[in-house]
Amino acid sequence: RGIRVLRVAQSLLRVFARHLSPSRFSLCASLSLCVCGCASTRPLPERRREGELIPAMASYLAANPDNPSSAAPAAGGSDKLTRLSSRNFALTSIDLQKLPHLRDYLPGLPTQSNPIDRSPFYRPFPGFYIGPAEVVLRHILFDLSGVHSPAPTRSLLAYHGAGPREVIYFDPHTVRAAIVTCGGLCPGLNTVIRELVVGLWDLYGVRQIYGVRDGYRGFYSSEPLRLEPKMVNHWHKMGGTALATSRGGFDLDKIVGAIETRGFNQVYIIGGDGTMRGAVEIFEEVRRRRLNVSITGIPKTVDNDIGIIDRSFGFETAVEMAQQAISAAHVEAESAVNGIGLVKLMGRSTGHIALHATLSSRDVDCCLIPETDFYLEGKGGLFEFLDQRLQQMGHAVLVVAEGAGQDIIPRTEAQREERDPSGNPVFLDVGAWLKSELKRWWEREHAGELFTVKYIDPTYMIRAVPANATDNLYCTLLAHSSIHGIMAGYTGFVSGPINGNYAYIPLAEVAMAKNVVDTKDHKWAWVRSVTNQPDFAKSD
Repeated sequence: RGIRVLRVAQSLLRVFARHLSPSRFSLCASLSLCVCGCASTRPLPERRREGELIPAMASYLAANPDNPSSAAPAAGGSDKLTRLSSRNFALTSIDLQKLPHLRDYLPGLPTQSNPIDRSPFYRPFPGFYIGPAEVVLRHILFDLSGVHSPAPTRSLLAYHGAGPREVIYFDPHTVRAAIVTCGGLCPGLNTVIRELVVGLWDLYGVRQIYGVRDGYRGFYSSEPLRLEPKMVNHWHKMGGTALATSRGGFDLDKIVGAIETRGFNQVYIIGGDGTMRGAVEIFEEVRRRRLNVSITGIPKTVDNDIGIIDRSFGFETAVEMAQQAISAAHVEAESAVNGIGLVKLMGRSTGHIALHATLSSRDVDCCLIPETDFYLEGKGGLFEFLDQRLQQMGHAVLVVAEGAGQDIIPRTEAQREERDPSGNPVFLDVGAWLKSELKRWWEREHAGELFTVKYIDPTYMIRAVPANATDNLYCTLLAHSSIHGIMAGYTGFVSGPINGNYAYIPLAEVAMAKNVVDTKDHKWAWVRSVTNQPDFAKSD
């Protein structure tokens, strides 16, 4: 089967090489890398020698001698990896990120075969278990010409593939697993909890599973809740978190002390970027004390602002709910004379929800996000744009992320210093401020004319609902990937999809990575084309 896939991929590459222009051939690079990945992770008899070009790539280079990518390939080398080489493009090696493992500081740990082998309901097929050579590439799209982005001349960053291993490092009968939710709410929290419980119970036969209540402080301030499948059976249909959550309460010594005292040897931490940074500290302290405890983080943020992974769970549900608010604002605005519908959406440091909801609804006239500045008065400003839109259409819909415009909202010194329990700056309500400024502007410029602003703030509505079908499935895959990783002895890691494939990523790397809207990306260009809004670039 693998050989057939390889041949099909090579046939596609030949077609692309014949019909694509040099400037478009970068599409073939991602397919080539997929073929390379297949050839390097499965022992196929037709694997090519290092330095030997895939035929379609060779055809392209021969047909385009003036292209800077068309130099002769390097010859010879190891049989471990396919090598594509040219002046600007050389796939020379895979830089596999080291994943922390219990055996790093506890050598000689006993192992046993995976109990899935003995499941009465399922028999693993050949290739079911993930091997150490199966990796997920961080980047799969390259510009071979190096014109629009650097060509891949260095080694390619990769992560261990997620999934069940043939050998595990925990005896399921001695596992005491702890699950905790921290920070704000997000659709899918209860689904993750449910699937952790059901996965541990059904896949591995674990019977001692506990929920830590009230966030990080619950480790040392309250008794854990014993969990079993019957109790959590319907939790995926509920919003919020059945374990309760809170911000703050992080006391490293007390938390690790409670983990040790209560005998927990698997800890599943669900939370956002601040929670992940706390999880890194817990992992490092557990390792320093040489405890036989695995720590994993499951990143949660409705804003979708955690980096490396494709997206955070709950995000698609939030976008779906945000569309309902935008639709309501559009109806209100369209039904009034000179009506403006103003919607504030979640997004402290990034505008992913606002961006995706804008593209999905097609009712939005202007989208304001934290990644781009805007101004109100003068030529090219927001007021001028809205004035033109009202003259043309008679109404307008304005979407603003909560973190947008914070630098232009007047505030007192005390407001500048204010922090929430997690230490984040307290934002002022940009929606309420914009509503006030819009009314002031209209009274000044159009005194006596009818005007209506309808302000809708669905902030807590969109995060408190149950997960939709897509997010429920996603939460299940995240939870089960985390279980497989911990049972295999990995620790200090995060599970998540990268380019659609699930991988294990070092926890410290995820904790420091941010996912912000790239305003030079096609998605933001699509927003601009849909709304026709100005770029708010002031001319000197």
